[in-house]
Amino acid sequence: MNEAAQPTTGGSPVRDTDPHVAPALYITSDVPGTGGAIKQRPEDFLVDETAAYQPSGEGDHLYLFVEKRNLSTPEAARVLAGHFGVPPDSVGFAGMKDRVAITRQLFSVYAPGKKPEDFPRLEHDRLQIQWADRHANKIRLGHLTGNRFSIRIRDAGVAQVRAAKASLDILAQRGVPNRFGPQRFGRMLNNHLVGRALLRSQFDEAIRLLIAPEGPMTEAHDRARTLFLEGRFGDAMAELPHTSYVERTILRGLAKKERPSRIIKTLDRSTLRFFLSAFQSAAFNTVLDDRLRAGTLNTLRAGDIAFKHDSRACFAVDEPIVADPTTAERLAKFEISPSGPMWSAEMRRASGPTDEIEVAALTGLGVTLPQLKAFDRSAGQLIEGARRPLRVPLAYPELEAGADEHGQYIRVAFDLPRGAFATVVLEEIMKVARTQDGADEGAE
Repeated sequence: MNEAAQPTTGGSPVRDTDPHVAPALYITSDVPGTGGAIKQRPEDFLVDETAAYQPSGEGDHLYLFVEKRNLSTPEAARVLAGHFGVPPDSVGFAGMKDRVAITRQLFSVYAPGKKPEDFPRLEHDRLQIQWADRHANKIRLGHLTGNRFSIRIRDAGVAQVRAAKASLDILAQRGVPNRFGPQRFGRMLNNHLVGRALLRSQFDEAIRLLIAPEGPMTEAHDRARTLFLEGRFGDAMAELPHTSYVERTILRGLAKKERPSRIIKTLDRSTLRFFLSAFQSAAFNTVLDDRLRAGTLNTLRAGDIAFKHDSRACFAVDEPIVADPTTAERLAKFEISPSGPMWSAEMRRASGPTDEIEVAALTGLGVTLPQLKAFDRSAGQLIEGARRPLRVPLAYPELEAGADEHGQYIRVAFDLPRGAFATVVLEEIMKVARTQDGADEGAE
């Protein structure tokens, strides 16, 4: 993976990489960054999921409260699927969690007629089931209210705690830009390009991006890339670890001389949705950066679609709403916020200049509205559109300086609502340009 670039402060670009992936501006640009590093070890990054509801004790789905260490959410789901003897799609979870971390969250496993005690104890060095129960429905993405984070920043020096507090105070007051962090875009920061290839039915290109992307890779993946380019698909698959589930599935299909379109369609729907979501995320980040540059992240303008934080409902904004004094009050209290697009053909669209900016973000990534509509017709419910708030509240902030056997650290803790990335908060505090660090997904 590419290592982080030099720290940058102020409102200038912060990372020399894809502008759809990297933030263009900091909302805390007037505060110097602390520098430093996170995720030097899993214990430095703790995440606790707040479930939207608790299991009832009855039903065909096992609910498992799991603690995982240094393990991605899809990897954890596959471990559970293997242990309980079910297909991967029979395992549900509410949100992705970081890999290089200790995280606690709920999973569900479809096991009709079974009780937790009908299965043997799971023995795994990086995953433990802390309790189990039953419920009537599968846990799906979004079935949570938020996450509590406790994160240690190392190599910054405890003297930087004042700068950290200043940035944390700004974020608590003005909100966190609700951008998608680098985790959404994968180790090679190209998941959105894979999603674009899928939307354009360019299956050969999607496979190339997954098996032979440009840029530095691990030794095993580099050897597999070389063998793939030589057409030695079986040998390439043998080089990869079993955790490289997607790559191995593709190479197995190529070794059997299956068509690229068929190979892609053999991937489970959650994997395909993840790549498509990465494309949506890149378009959303582009719109977010435009609002930051315009200084309108904390305001509403005619043509916007406003997002209600309590109910997650949306409403159209016109001139009378903009002029209403209660609108500014509701914005200040984080009752409402402007929203951005998670594109699909059926997504609720803004109007006027806001819609023009959002469409430009889509076409700037190489996908047209007719292509999006054609994909919706052919792929059914594979891509879902939504409005996403452009900012989110940061609650219950904590800050302290300390030291342990590994050295000094600054610990920050806070709550974020579902879908928000803790790494975005850390970027605002540290102002260190970061690329993907091996996490599968920011806690959502």
